[in-house]
This record gives sequence, structure tokens and C-alpha cells, in this order.
Amino acid sequence: MITEVSGDILLTSAQAIAHGVAPNDHFDSGLALSLRKNYPAMAKDFRHYCRLQSPHPGEVWMWGGVGGVRIFNLLTQEPAKSHKGRLGNAKLSSVDHSLKELAERIVSENIQSLAIPKLATGYGGLEWEDVLPLIKKRLGKVKIPIYIYSLFEKGKKAEEAEEKAKSA
Repeated sequence: MITEVSGDILLTSAQAIAHGVAPNDHFDSGLALSLRKNYPAMAKDFRHYCRLQSPHPGEVWMWGGVGGVRIFNLLTQEPAKSHKGRLGNAKLSSVDHSLKELAERIVSENIQSLAIPKLATGYGGLEWEDVLPLIKKRLGKVKIPIYIYSLFEKGKKAEEAEEKAKSA
């Protein structure tokens, strides 16, 4: 079940968060920066992973933290052309491949709910009208609540379906 919500994704009740990054991303802008501030070990572990594995766009790297936190880093963007350069734009093919792998990982990791932003549309440079159908195609078959944070509202907890059901 895919539901669009408004609020701060960092306040989600979902078991996992997915977001887009690039290989060798420094987590210095957007949601990635907020995640780095909340989970500095994740950014450090990602740098280590990139040095060892040399990942490519279209792949997924999952990080697990204390308390059961799960963050899926979807490699939707092209890497920077130089060490200090700006990250490349996202490509629909990379988004599609990473969403396909994410759907498989949701099942294999027994994830019960997922929060995801408007993937690859900010710093990734893609149009939401092109990305949303890919999310629906790849994640629509997964039988868990998926919350798309389509409007960011800092500090506001979104009304997620599970919470609505509990309060009814």
C-alpha cells in the first residue's frame, strides 16, 4: 500500500527509510545531510563500503543502526567526475534498478514499513512525474505500508496509515 504524506521523514514511524545517493556521496546536502547528522556512523560506513566495493548507480546499500534503524541507500545518481566535484544527476534507469533491488531487499530483510522521499527529484534532477510511476511499478507489489514523503515539512510528523488505524 503506497500512500503520499506530508511531513518530516526523519520523524517517520516506518521501520526503514530509503533515499537516493551517489557512489562516494559525501552526504552533504538534502536528506542525506540530515541522515548523516542523525547517524554519523552510517556516512562513515558508506565511505568505507564505497572504498571496498566501488558500487555503481542502480545498486542498493543497506545500513542498520542501533535500535533496529534501517536505511536503504539507493544509488540513483552518477558519481562526481572528480573527488571534490558536484555529484552527477540521477538516471531513470538507475532509479528503476535500485527500486527493483529495494523491493527484493524489503522481502529478504523482512521490512514491515518504509518511508521514501520524492526520490531523485531534488539534487538528482529528475521530474517527479517520471519517478512516481517507477516507484509504483517496483514497490506497488510489496505488501507493506510505503509512505512517500511528497511534501517536506520540517518538524512535522506525518499521519501514517498505521497510526490512523491504531487511533481508530
